[in-house]
Amino acid sequence: MAMVLKKRRKYVLSKWLKTKALLGNKEARAHIPDTRKFSKSTLRTMLKLYEMVYVKPEIGTHGKGVIRVEKRAEDKYTYQLGLAEKSFQDFESFYQSLLSDTKKKSYLIQKGIHLVKYKKRRFDIRVMVQLSPEGVWETTGLIGRVAPPEKIVTNYHSGGKLMDVKRLFVTHLSASKTDKIIRKLDKLGVVTAKHLHKKYPGIQQIGLDIGFDQSWIPWIIEVNTNPDPYIFNKLSDKSVYRKVMRYKKAGME
Repeated sequence: MAMVLKKRRKYVLSKWLKTKALLGNKEARAHIPDTRKFSKSTLRTMLKLYEMVYVKPEIGTHGKGVIRVEKRAEDKYTYQLGLAEKSFQDFESFYQSLLSDTKKKSYLIQKGIHLVKYKKRRFDIRVMVQLSPEGVWETTGLIGRVAPPEKIVTNYHSGGKLMDVKRLFVTHLSASKTDKIIRKLDKLGVVTAKHLHKKYPGIQQIGLDIGFDQSWIPWIIEVNTNPDPYIFNKLSDKSVYRKVMRYKKAGME
């Protein structure tokens, strides 16, 4: 009975549980950056592999506590939390400082993606996917999130700017390429939602945060099972917001 109740929950808070679930789907797995549990040895290994990683709380929202970590030279390490950046000349002092800032809570390490930028500011796309009133998964909204100057997170609640997706893409891509990527995001959203729903049948909506690397490969940075629907009211096309809210209300009945 306990297992049934667990699987019927509407919200999955642990980023680790969501990542593990999605790794079971071939199509979604191809878009998930290497993600592991935080430890001293894992941090050392992943910095050696990727040089830049993100250390993030296993449970948390709005980008709070997310840390960008880099290995810039043989014995030089830096990390940024908020607007503050710290530098170290050896791994041990770097690790102890990082440990102090994480307050020994449960954290994950994720391969860093060098995101495409808009006016020198990182951005990603929130993809809203919901169960329709008829019980069919649909991608109901896309919105761009641009990080504040000098910040590493794009979240609106941490100061990020919300923008129409096509406005973000037009500075990099042709109209046909933009349409192709939007269709890909739509499909990836539905695939992800369907698979996560198999593991956790109580879920009725998800918000995928998808960033693009310099080759325009989409990466699933995070999946939220209780996404904020009100951000879509910031779009000029209010029909998107109305649809998102209609589906959300139907799921609450």
